[in-house]
Amino acid sequence: MELNFRLEINGEKLVIAIAQDYQTNDILMVAFMNKEAVEESLRTKKAHYYSTSRGKQWMKGESSGNVQIIKEMFIDCDADAIILKVDQIGAACHEGYRSCFFRQIDLKEEINIDNLADKEVKIISERLFDPKEMYG
Repeated sequence: MELNFRLEINGEKLVIAIAQDYQTNDILMVAFMNKEAVEESLRTKKAHYYSTSRGKQWMKGESSGNVQIIKEMFIDCDADAIILKVDQIGAACHEGYRSCFFRQIDLKEEINIDNLADKEVKIISERLFDPKEMYG
């Protein structure tokens, strides 16, 4: 079976990668992987991704120490998305939260895509570190 690197951003062929806590099943983050990132992840059993903003492959936690140890990997039916079940060391989110999904939208209010940014969202997690101190 071959992965389907059908998503292309800035000339880089990618698959979607979802990091999920292997014990709690919490979704920790969503990112992209190019072929090199998938190969390094398989080789090292540590999550590697491709940064579309920086234009390079990177290992999760290479600067923060908040690494993801891969316990299981799953490929979807179209072979264009991967789930990494990981042991998350520290926070997954660069904003200092365990998960990147630390905000919850109140669905009791009428919401449309044009006013979503204007809605207050509830922070549902505790920040584990200050990103200014961690990254400068």
